[in-house]
Amino acid sequence: MGEVTTSLQRPVTNEGRSRLVRHVDSFEIQPPDPPSHNGVPRSAWARARRRVSRWHRPYTAILLLLDFAAAAFASFTAIRTFDQATAGFHTAQDDPTWFYTVAFLLLPLGWLVILWFNGAYDRRCLGLGPDEFKRVIRAGVAVCAAVSFLAFATKTDLSRFTVGTALLLALLLILLGRILTRFVLHVTRRNTQQAAHRMVLVGTLPECLEVYTAVTRNPAAGLVPVAIHITDGYAAAKGVQTPVPVYAGRDVLALVREVGGDTIAVCGSASAEPGELRRLAWQLEGSGVDLVVAPQLTDIAGPRVHIRPIEGLPLLHVEEPTLSGPALLAKNMMDRIAAGLGLLVLIPVFIAIAIAIRISDPGPVFFRQPRVGHEGRTFRVWKFRTMYVDAEDRLASLVDQNETDGMLFKMKQDPRVFPVGRFLRGSSLDELPQLINVLMGEMSLVGPRPLPADDGDFLGDVRRRLLVRPGMTGLWQVSGRSDLSWDEAVRLDLYYVDNWSLAYDLSILWRTVGVVLARKGAY
Repeated sequence: MGEVTTSLQRPVTNEGRSRLVRHVDSFEIQPPDPPSHNGVPRSAWARARRRVSRWHRPYTAILLLLDFAAAAFASFTAIRTFDQATAGFHTAQDDPTWFYTVAFLLLPLGWLVILWFNGAYDRRCLGLGPDEFKRVIRAGVAVCAAVSFLAFATKTDLSRFTVGTALLLALLLILLGRILTRFVLHVTRRNTQQAAHRMVLVGTLPECLEVYTAVTRNPAAGLVPVAIHITDGYAAAKGVQTPVPVYAGRDVLALVREVGGDTIAVCGSASAEPGELRRLAWQLEGSGVDLVVAPQLTDIAGPRVHIRPIEGLPLLHVEEPTLSGPALLAKNMMDRIAAGLGLLVLIPVFIAIAIAIRISDPGPVFFRQPRVGHEGRTFRVWKFRTMYVDAEDRLASLVDQNETDGMLFKMKQDPRVFPVGRFLRGSSLDELPQLINVLMGEMSLVGPRPLPADDGDFLGDVRRRLLVRPGMTGLWQVSGRSDLSWDEAVRLDLYYVDNWSLAYDLSILWRTVGVVLARKGAY
């Protein structure tokens, strides 16, 4: 994170009206904080102030234009493709105005309305996670149902191929538009930190630092902590270096405005005093500042967490991870079918790679090593050989040059790897024979990476990764691969185990394509 200065605020009067900020070797007097309120002075009918964070407004406007254009283009394509497109519109032969009004205005507007009612423009789901795409798909189903109902109610005999093509193509184009706009948004956030939420973290220092680490792992999430307000007193941060300034004893809303924030994140317990979070929510009414709560449930995805209010008390109910049932059966079937088809299609590639390996270094084409699999069972993994045949004998002389902090030996310029092997590693082609392990049920297409049986420390939390089959690709591959630390790799593996779903597998497979093409972290 780099060395930064910790700013602490200490009251100099009993009332705490003026404060002293310590900056290493200088002091400055802060003006008194404005008095807080409990929500009563603000009229219940008064219009709330516009939100401080406004990046979603132009983003939503762009989505509206793209969605309308996608639906209109889909209608145009369907009309140009099928000769019976005007079926059901008896006046279209003489006066096609009504037909074109429906196709290019009313139907696209219908898409926008249904997308809006399904929450596809909700700022909380824009730009991150699968929820945005789920809402678009639900809206697509609703549009199909609405068109079918209207056609049935008005006894209009529409061209089924035309309507089906227009609706399906519109859905695909809308999803494509969302993917492209999200890509642009993520690039903007990574490079400029614009279109992001500036957060003030409130809680004890350890809780705030844990949330800081979590929200800054992925800059594309658009969460930028700018300050920490600790609730356990300024002494808790004495001598501790922090990535952002730390404050204590301040009025939180005044602090947010001072540092240019737009979101308050309450971390963990935040305060032992009952009702303080409720009073903070009252204080923020009409301020335009967002309030989020980060409970002490790290690395648990949203689908497993449900809010169940009991007598006004919102309880977070955490479901057990689903590691069995129809979804797992579908995963196993998908693995076997994909592995079988992949092996058949890749036979010419296998032959070419085998010839290149034998020319580079005489010896076996495949490298087989014992790995630990599902529930601790040992199997031998299939890989194309990428090292010279005496690689194991030369390992002892290179141990002190290990560039990772984990149990695996990794070097970016490993002298034991021959040139063709380096290409195979960089392009991940050396992993293709693991389709044999997938076909045999020893591995899966997606899962935690399989560790060598003689090096793995499978005690404590790490052992939990053995609850599922190891995978050819996984969350660690699409998140940095060999560039990650051992602790980060284990965290990602455990996150996958705790939040596994078939949709998550498909998402990782899709992300793997981009990672392999970029050759990120492969050596």
